[in-house]
Amino acid sequence: MIESSEKTSEKRTNFIRQLVAEELASGKHKEVITRFPPEPNGYLHVGHAKSICLNFGIAEEFGGRCYLRFDDTNPIKEEEEYVNAIIEDVRWLGFEWCAMTHSSDYYQELYDYAVDLIKQGKAYVDSLSMEEIRAYRGTLQEPGRESPYRNRSVEENLDLFARMKAGEFADGAHVLRARIDMQSGNVNMRDPVLYRIRHAHHQRTGDAWCIYPMYDYAHPLSDALEKITHSLCTLEFQDHRPLYDWFIDNLVVPAKPIQTEFARLNLSHTVTSKRKLRQLVEEKIVEGWDDPRLPTLRGMRKRGYPPAAIRQFCEIIGISRSDSIIDMSVLEECVRAELNKTAKRAMCVLDPLKVVIENYPQDKVENLTAQFHPQDPAAGHRTIPFCREIYIDQSDFMENPPKNYFRLSPGTEVRLRYGYVIRCNEVIHDAQGKIIELRCTYDQDTLGKNPPDRKVKGVIHWVSCEHAFPVKIYQYDRLFNDANPAREKDFLQFLNPDSLEVRQGFCEPSLLTQPLHEVFQFERLGYYAVNQVDGGGVKAFHRVVDLKDTWGKIS
Repeated sequence: MIESSEKTSEKRTNFIRQLVAEELASGKHKEVITRFPPEPNGYLHVGHAKSICLNFGIAEEFGGRCYLRFDDTNPIKEEEEYVNAIIEDVRWLGFEWCAMTHSSDYYQELYDYAVDLIKQGKAYVDSLSMEEIRAYRGTLQEPGRESPYRNRSVEENLDLFARMKAGEFADGAHVLRARIDMQSGNVNMRDPVLYRIRHAHHQRTGDAWCIYPMYDYAHPLSDALEKITHSLCTLEFQDHRPLYDWFIDNLVVPAKPIQTEFARLNLSHTVTSKRKLRQLVEEKIVEGWDDPRLPTLRGMRKRGYPPAAIRQFCEIIGISRSDSIIDMSVLEECVRAELNKTAKRAMCVLDPLKVVIENYPQDKVENLTAQFHPQDPAAGHRTIPFCREIYIDQSDFMENPPKNYFRLSPGTEVRLRYGYVIRCNEVIHDAQGKIIELRCTYDQDTLGKNPPDRKVKGVIHWVSCEHAFPVKIYQYDRLFNDANPAREKDFLQFLNPDSLEVRQGFCEPSLLTQPLHEVFQFERLGYYAVNQVDGGGVKAFHRVVDLKDTWGKIS
């Protein structure tokens, strides 16, 4: 259940916030220093948003600093395109870093630390293949076996490692491993690989290096070099913490950061795995990384989700140590709450049904006036032309309605929003029996008010046939029918075939000249963003999120 905005606007207590407060109060740290360390091999998604909000938010709340550090230790998968996209996404969410760094900034320091480990007898060059290393590592049930190269001398290891750096060996010929404990119950401590040979062009360092550090090695030492106080990671790194601490404890580093884990964000009816997202894009199931149905930040931005809503969502779901799936409706309610405050109102008919008001003068046009936002007079007013022929939505008329149906039906009245009360007198069908037109009359004394002798409960939206302009409406819905599609290897079996429906609608004229991406509340329907614009004006909208539909729940 979503709490009221008054309550959720307050900072929630969580174990990380409490830990930071206690350590500052005790004098353990003079200031808080955090980091957000994405790998530039893909686009950020809603799970990253949680980490961004946590790391930047904690630093901001306690008057500290947060680094944006790119973990660029794998030159094969990283691209400048992703670096630029990540920078843009973090700023779009509303955060600014104290400094932007890269793991590659520390390549020389990381190399020197590796040499130090070799000199201490705590690292060695292994000439097993990666397949053999995996086999020697053992399993959770079986201990590992020592490599036959584990007892090379310090001198031989230093020589081989220097030659690895000099480019004398092919990819895969050697790796550098930590000498820890092949019998450890934690597989991560069984002599993990620190460096591998990779003759690949790096997007920042070019061809200066042909050996690259592994994440588990670069991560803690980069934290230490930046004097990070709180290294906040998701739960999958919990078993890596002993290795993190091992590097910090066995090297002379300028700071002693502590890794703390929290549960990652799992959102229902979608996937956040980079591999699965890439499959959706490459198989053209979606229309690119910014498809509004994807949980990528670029997709959410194109969808029309305000960054404030995403920040509020991350605050509401909180920080815990237990994995769970957060229902998409929680995020959608945050989006609604924010857009309700900011989005201008307008009328659009998605499924038009023509109405002829027979007692309204043929050549008369009335310019009705309505506020763009009922709670914000500064948003201004719009003019809504009213004439003899209008469109209403097909869903607002029923020929044989159920009890307590307050919209239009034969012989009943309804109020046109901002306009008059009309009564349906005749229903016109085509040869196939489909309703194509309604013949109505209006009560000329009801503009902006109810008739004195009766109460009209129903209010519906409408547009003028003569003045409305046609638009395409892209009705986006959840990409998957299943709340947890990632639970199965064949996650595509849960695709929602109706995740995109295209309709042809009509909008009131005030919307014709609106800018791309501007979001409006289509009254009684939901929130919609401008999707396409050309020299002639707006050509298409897409649905951001629905309004709550009480009638839909009843039916």
